[in-house]
Amino acid sequence: MKKMIQISLLAAAVAVSVSACQKKEETQSAAAPAATATQQQGTLKTFEQKSAYAIGFSMGRYIGNTLEQQQKLGIKLDNTVLLDGVKDALNKQGKLDDKALQEVLKQYDQKIGTLAKEKAETEAKDNLAKGEAFLKKNATEDGVKVTKSGLEYKVIKLGNGPKPTKDDVVKVDYTGTLIDGTKFDSSVDRGEPATFPLGQVIPGWTEGLQLMPVGSEFKFFIPAKLAYGEHNAGMIPPNSVLIFDVKLHEIVKEKKATGKEQAKPAKEVKKAS
Repeated sequence: MKKMIQISLLAAAVAVSVSACQKKEETQSAAAPAATATQQQGTLKTFEQKSAYAIGFSMGRYIGNTLEQQQKLGIKLDNTVLLDGVKDALNKQGKLDDKALQEVLKQYDQKIGTLAKEKAETEAKDNLAKGEAFLKKNATEDGVKVTKSGLEYKVIKLGNGPKPTKDDVVKVDYTGTLIDGTKFDSSVDRGEPATFPLGQVIPGWTEGLQLMPVGSEFKFFIPAKLAYGEHNAGMIPPNSVLIFDVKLHEIVKEKKATGKEQAKPAKEVKKAS
């Protein structure tokens, strides 16, 4: 496990250097004619040259993009020293032995973890305040209703079908956005409605869809506590208020369990966001 961690961190350090050195080479091209020449497509003539360049470029771009967020945490690495590390590694003439490298990379990893945690905590605190302010104002808008749990919703179109229960499987179309308008998910964009057990999604969805007769279109404004809370969920930052435009197409399967017997969802059921 330690070796795997070491390899991972070494790769990360190399990637940072590759990304950083690209900018340095752009401003110091005259000082590195050999490097500049190999970057010109016309010089990549043989199979080996093209393969070497493609592998190096792909690795640098992939890992560099992965580390982009880490670089934004405030750690300033010296580009020249980074490039020296890459060259020394290729020449197998390191200034630090493996034990020292492992210790330095371990410290780097810990520093990144601490900074990331601090940033996440600050972001969560800011998002919570922004979300509370948004919901407070939104609750005063025409047509917006608020439940005891704090869920806010607006009826866009009221259907005349039955209302689902938390034990039902439903089919819906939806589009989810953050309060700044950022879209993070949409079954509409995918061109296929989502089907899922209503009791296996975020609380805001479980509660909100039970208010909707089949055929309805509602807009939900879901507080963070009824969504993902302090957790970061992909494109959804911690403590985010979620806005959903939802259309309930049908109740696919009504679960009617008796006693200790519990009906199981169909195998094709998909879990929604």
